[in-house]
Amino acid sequence: MLGGAAHTALVAASAAVLSQSSVANTAPGRVVTDETGRRVAIPADVKRVVTLAPNLTETIYALGLEGRLAGDTDYCDTPSAAKLKPHVGGAQNPSLEAIVALHPDLVLATTSINRIATVDALAKVGIAVYTTDPQTVRGMLESTARIADAMGASAQGAELVARLQARLDALAARLANVPPVHVLFVVWENPLITIGQNTFIADALRWAGAESVIVSKQKWPDITFEEVARLQPDYIVFASNHAGFEKDELSALRSRAYWKQLRAVELGHVAVMSEEVNRPSPGLVDAIEQLAREVHPDAFRDTEKKESHRSTETRRQENRNVKVQNRDSVRVAAIEKIDKRAGLRSAPIAGLGACRGAAL
Repeated sequence: MLGGAAHTALVAASAAVLSQSSVANTAPGRVVTDETGRRVAIPADVKRVVTLAPNLTETIYALGLEGRLAGDTDYCDTPSAAKLKPHVGGAQNPSLEAIVALHPDLVLATTSINRIATVDALAKVGIAVYTTDPQTVRGMLESTARIADAMGASAQGAELVARLQARLDALAARLANVPPVHVLFVVWENPLITIGQNTFIADALRWAGAESVIVSKQKWPDITFEEVARLQPDYIVFASNHAGFEKDELSALRSRAYWKQLRAVELGHVAVMSEEVNRPSPGLVDAIEQLAREVHPDAFRDTEKKESHRSTETRRQENRNVKVQNRDSVRVAAIEKIDKRAGLRSAPIAGLGACRGAAL
């Protein structure tokens, strides 16, 4: 969360140095209220933005506004092009000097990882900072629209949010009559840490037709393995972008005495979500759809059959087209050969219906 008294003195000292530089965009703008309730004066024309968290960087790219992204953090790696942007340090301890040097019209922060001291220091030197605070999947969509609006790109925001909402609505309709599966989402294995019921990850699981077996008001509760064994979740869920992780992790779990007690491990019910589930950004919808397919495969059987049928028909049509083209090529070559013997010059042939040229 935003905060951290230990960091305040360092940020204040840096702000004192930075305040000697005029960095504010003085163009007439507007005042908005960010997602923490702070009133922020934003320039009318936001041409340069700095993001202080990976999910904010992803959102800028999803909106198609990457041309305005002047800089991001050392950990902004999605999409890969974000790694080529100038970096301002880590999310919790960014370099204020580096931020100011990029001359941003707007800085985007988030309550999940940035510090209030950073926001205050930037505000003191005249830099507008809009802070997001998404706590649910719908909150992520609303935050996306608000970011777009703050950057003067309301149309792009509305279009993106509409597409994402349509995908979520389609998923909800598909899973409407499907009972949710009970899962253990593993944040950390040793000690064993999972998610609380009020995290955006728990909300993402619900959209995917899954519920955590652990009910806790803590966001990241420590749990005992005895408790997990008593609850016997239907699936064990991890987050990883590494190829082969699911197979490797299942083998590892089956080699451990405690985990072998779980029916989910015995049945091979280990699901791996994209690491996008850890970031409240548009990519979260991809992760939700991915998990839904893993834990509710029967609900997607008809879709898979249709896609397979379409793929087969596409291949057949491509093969037919190749055969026709080959046959036509042979016929065209034969016509040209006859014309040559007759002393005729062939006109450019656009198809079998092309006319022959006039005599020489």
